[in-house]
This record gives sequence, C-alpha cells and structure tokens, in this order.
Amino acid sequence: MTTKEKAISAKEVSELRQRTGAGMMDCKRALEEAKGDMDAAIEALRKSGAAKAEKRGGRETREGLVGSYIHHNGKVGVMVEVNCETDFVARTDDFKSLAKSIAEHIAGFHTPALAVDKDQVPADTVEQERRIYTEQVKASGKPENLVEKIVAGKIESFYKDVSLLNQPWIRDDKKTIGDLVKEMSAKTGENIQIRRFARFQIGEV
Repeated sequence: MTTKEKAISAKEVSELRQRTGAGMMDCKRALEEAKGDMDAAIEALRKSGAAKAEKRGGRETREGLVGSYIHHNGKVGVMVEVNCETDFVARTDDFKSLAKSIAEHIAGFHTPALAVDKDQVPADTVEQERRIYTEQVKASGKPENLVEKIVAGKIESFYKDVSLLNQPWIRDDKKTIGDLVKEMSAKTGENIQIRRFARFQIGEV
C-alpha cells in the first residue's frame, strides 16, 4: 500500500484530536489531505483555526439568535437557540445560516433529538433502552460474556440517534451537527453553542 493509499486509522484520528483539540471529522479530513502525515495535519488544522475551536468552550456566550423552520406543509416546526460571544457575529449571514440549517435538521432528521448532547439525555430513558437492548441480545442467543459489550455498542448508537450534536447532518452525513458548530467556531474565532431547541409536530404531545 502506497503512502497515497494509506488508510487513516481511528487511533491516528484520536491522537490528532488529542494534540489539537479539533473535531473528529476535521482531524480525519486533515489526515486524509496530509496523506497520513501527522505534523502536516496539525499545521493544516492550526492554519484553519479548527484546532482552537474546542478550546473556546469555556468562554461566555451571551449573544446569539433563535433560528426557526416550518415545514412546507405547516405540520412540523422548530425553534433553536444558538449562542455566540458577540452581537457582531450573531448578525452575520453565516451565523444566521447555521441557525437555520440546525433548525431544518431538527425538523427533518429521522429520529427526533431528545437533547443537545448525549450527557443531557434523560437517565431514565437511557436505562429503559438499556433494559430493552439487554433483553433483545439475550433472546438472540448471544453468549453471556458478550451481552454487556453488545448492549454498550447499542447504547452508543442510541446516543448518536437522539443527541443533536452527534447526529449526522441531513445535508451531508459525513458531518455531524457538532462538526457544523465547530466549523463556525473556527471561522468566527468565538465559542458557539446550541443552548436549547423545541420541535413541534401536529398530533404529538
């Protein structure tokens, strides 16, 4: 296998993420473009500003806007609060576009998000899913020593389905909603956060 064809491993992506603080997809793309050269990938991320994006997480986000989307049939609507550090950034077309894209995603994704991030998913909901998965795996006849591992994998998949930041973006499934937020943070130099959202659908309580 030539250097050009070298597959990028999860370990390499993890190492680059640890060294730069950049998002997973940013790291993967940087390594692919650098043909596996770790130093070149780090340099590329630093130039783009993505490496600094996650490190802005502690800065206050008191500005922002509420994005909204109503489906053409009028039966699904979404409101989402996206925060940033300054009113200047909140008024830019890029920031408005981000908020609208997130609202559209929430309305259209096949599994309605239950929370912004996985640690906000209600614990009782997670435990209920865990019990269901455990029963399903045991009923399938899997060896007892593998049940816990299989269930853990299913729980991780559940988190990706129901936590907004971990969901693959409906317009480009190679990116997550979290990746979109990090890209905007890198572009603006500000801490960008999704604070909360509400999804309304006719007939649902």
